[in-house]
Amino acid sequence: MYPDHAPHVPAQRAAEVHQPTPLPPAVAVSAPVVPVQPGSVPAVASIALPDGRVVTGYAINPVHPEPVAAKPAVSQTAVNVALGGVGFLAVCGGLILLTSFIAALTALITQLIILAAVIFGGWIAVQLFSASDHQSGGTTVNIRKAVIKRNKFYR
Repeated sequence: MYPDHAPHVPAQRAAEVHQPTPLPPAVAVSAPVVPVQPGSVPAVASIALPDGRVVTGYAINPVHPEPVAAKPAVSQTAVNVALGGVGFLAVCGGLILLTSFIAALTALITQLIILAAVIFGGWIAVQLFSASDHQSGGTTVNIRKAVIKRNKFYR
């Protein structure tokens, strides 16, 4: 892949050092600060860490949220009425679907009956018209020459 005469020494790049550029201080126009004396001066606490450092700061008391007012309980009657309404709507929807299904099924059966009647009627018409056109495949009995004995035809 590489030609034999090419050196395989990794390329050395010059390292560039970027120094941060200081930003000019922002000039803020603000409302005049009015000192307000706190209601009570918090106590300053100092803590000595195991490595010898001393941390000094104000003690912060944990904030306790106010208790939430208890919600009034929902009456069992209201729950029953709501569930009954939902059940009634479900039953009504089911009956509407059932009615539409029955109507569609009735229309399908009606169309199948009509289709069968058309096909059967066409078959009968073909049989009638084909029998009058040519005499093939059937037995023709001349009734005037036939003799009837004991409900049987003899020729």
